Amino acid sequence: MLSKLSVRTTVAALAVTGLLAAAPSATASNRHSAAPPAAAATSSSSGIAVKAPTTVAERLGTGREALIDAVSTDVLSRSHDAKGLAPKAAVSKLAAEGRKVVVDIRTVSRDWARGVAYVEAPRTHHGEPEGWLYIAHRKDGRWVAGLEGDAEFADHVAKSPLVGKAERQTMTAYAQHRATPQKQASSAGTLANTNGLLLPWMPDYYMTLTGGAHSSDGSTGYWSSLDFSGGNASGRVRSSREGTATSMCGAGGGWTRVIHPGGFSTDYYHMWNATYYNGTSITRSALLGNIGTDTCAGGSATGAHVHWSLRTYDANYVGQYTWLNGRTIGGWAWWNGSGQYTGCATRSGVTACPGTAIYNRTS
Repeated sequence: MLSKLSVRTTVAALAVTGLLAAAPSATASNRHSAAPPAAAATSSSSGIAVKAPTTVAERLGTGREALIDAVSTDVLSRSHDAKGLAPKAAVSKLAAEGRKVVVDIRTVSRDWARGVAYVEAPRTHHGEPEGWLYIAHRKDGRWVAGLEGDAEFADHVAKSPLVGKAERQTMTAYAQHRATPQKQASSAGTLANTNGLLLPWMPDYYMTLTGGAHSSDGSTGYWSSLDFSGGNASGRVRSSREGTATSMCGAGGGWTRVIHPGGFSTDYYHMWNATYYNGTSITRSALLGNIGTDTCAGGSATGAHVHWSLRTYDANYVGQYTWLNGRTIGGWAWWNGSGQYTGCATRSGVTACPGTAIYNRTS
């Protein structure tokens, strides 16, 4: 894995030479408003892109590049696709594949900033990008960024004025959950271990399971994801439980993350007509968008569906996707198949495999 120091040196060099994309003009928006902010982005040959409303960029002033540097450092050091590569090689590899590292600066207040950062997924196959919420604090002239899941992020959540009371309570509960995703859930005593999470549509309606348990990126990692389409839920994608929601791609993008109380978060990708959220408190089954084929942060989709993923923290506060095997979601116990996408679910003696219509149940 890349060292933060070496990555910071490379990113800083890109900024100095003008290869780091600057934020263009845009209109600021309230971070909890459902109305999308008019933020835009540009990219460059460096493979790094920056989003920021005009007012945010102006408040940061000359400190903007240092903030981008701090966040980019953490992103490249945490990215699975940058593992084992020298910083310059990692940035070049992503750019050559048509992929960007995106730093979205959403809000600032004095010495605090927060937003979203992600590494786009390859557009050659179905999968979800790598993405994190972040909060950064400037102390003694130096920005310290915390990406969702690390110790700095948990510390910033507790102190930052950019985190509301309800959001702080939810995030703190999440950060303090000491799960161990390295171990697959067993068939005994773990079937109620997701704190009542629903499938991503209204209870007592159905969608069709089109992809059983598979990794979030469609190739490597824990089998954390499911694909759903069709059904009688009018294609509307809804939150699996209450929590705080963030539109990871920004306005108009079809990727949303919801952090729930009790140690889990859920991702929803490929949506269209998605509601814009930015650390917004939402209820269970809140409308997020519609099933679609959006690839705002990479990947691919051949038909309208929602790519739903389960995340948690490990014992070191590192947020990551986690096993579905043996866990109950929407009243169904989910099990791995012999290969990715082939897994099935069981409920009351019934087995449902890909191609089966599944009702969303609360118990």
